[in-house]
Amino acid sequence: MWGGIIRKLFHKTSEKAGLAPGSLIHIGEERTEKPRISIIDYDKDSYQEYVVENVEECLPFKDHPTVTWINVDGIHQVDIIEKLGKHFGLHPLVMEDIVHTGQRPKMEDYDSYIYIVLKMLWFRNGENDVKAEQVSIILGNNFVISFQELEGDTFNSIRERLRNSKGRIRLMGADYLAYALLDSIVDNYFIIIEKFGEIIEELEEELVENPESGTLQNIHDLKKEIIYLRKSVWPLRDVINGLQRSESDLIEDTTFVFLKDVYDHTIQIADTIETYRDILSGILDVYLSSVSNKMNEVMKTLTIIATIFIPLTFLAGMYGMNFGYMPELGWKWGYPAVWIINILIFISMYVYFRKKNWL
Repeated sequence: MWGGIIRKLFHKTSEKAGLAPGSLIHIGEERTEKPRISIIDYDKDSYQEYVVENVEECLPFKDHPTVTWINVDGIHQVDIIEKLGKHFGLHPLVMEDIVHTGQRPKMEDYDSYIYIVLKMLWFRNGENDVKAEQVSIILGNNFVISFQELEGDTFNSIRERLRNSKGRIRLMGADYLAYALLDSIVDNYFIIIEKFGEIIEELEEELVENPESGTLQNIHDLKKEIIYLRKSVWPLRDVINGLQRSESDLIEDTTFVFLKDVYDHTIQIADTIETYRDILSGILDVYLSSVSNKMNEVMKTLTIIATIFIPLTFLAGMYGMNFGYMPELGWKWGYPAVWIINILIFISMYVYFRKKNWL
């Protein structure tokens, strides 16, 4: 039902052992497809969108007076990150973090730009398995660069708002665009949370109606998914809080209000995750109690059956001794009498157990 938990929590980093800091080695799932680079350049009066073949086509946008959003889908070709990083003045350690997909969500202020890294989560189609990818965002004076592991994201609504000039996004600067990207990722967490809620409800119903051996495995797998979700969300609170408290000139005062809203959503998601953790712990206890109670019911039934047969076995054993001078052996009504006595004993013990509510 669930898979890849350990691969999500830990990434192979042995390839970096012994290398100098800032060495660009992609650490993550191996991919062979060609990265996709898209550019959106806009202001309140103009809008242009491109899909470029070469990274060199992105370089002139650094000094454009308009706001530019460069999105790179695919970070396994490190030469693209290296060329972009050198032209836009990114620190070697930032470029190293971009290609290392096991980063903890964080925010770093480098004066001329702000580096943000976080996790984008979604459910695989037709499966209850959470898929995660690292998203790195560079916020500059008039540009935003986003790096993703895969093509396809939750940013389509932002692209539509830019194309159709909906809301204030075309009137604001690059800082508002970076906020919009963060907000889109955080809002997608609510979809994940709702799905987890549905799965937990199904587990509770299964637990009440007919707990099976697979139920325990599902509970453990779901707890691992919750742990991974918590690992992705909890550091995000510090990221948003750091942006709120930042004194960087790259973030306008008007954007801080919106960042506070994202922070509130992050706190709400974190609280919900903690609630689900507690519920799952309670479900596990209920499951173990249910299994124990079921076992007790089985043992009680077997004990009652054994108790009923104790006097019957006694009678059968006594009259099975075959002594020559047992008076009942020659009595023609002896066999029916033993059956009548056995039946009376069974009925009387059954009535007694019923009165005690043992049956």
